[in-house]
Amino acid sequence: MKESMMDILCCPMDKADLELEVGREDEDEIVSGTLTCTECGESYPIEEGVPNMLPPDMRDDVPA
Repeated sequence: MKESMMDILCCPMDKADLELEVGREDEDEIVSGTLTCTECGESYPIEEGVPNMLPPDMRDDVPA
């Protein structure tokens, strides 16, 4: 994902802003990391460049 996506992403639970913690970058793409809600504290993983924005109770049921 590109860091510029942060301008349009928000927490799916409460629509609050997200903080980005970069795990690994490849040139201008974020390959892995975490997005954390500034209000509720819920975390959303970034895996292989794709942020998983599903609510926490739905993440476990979806195959990777």
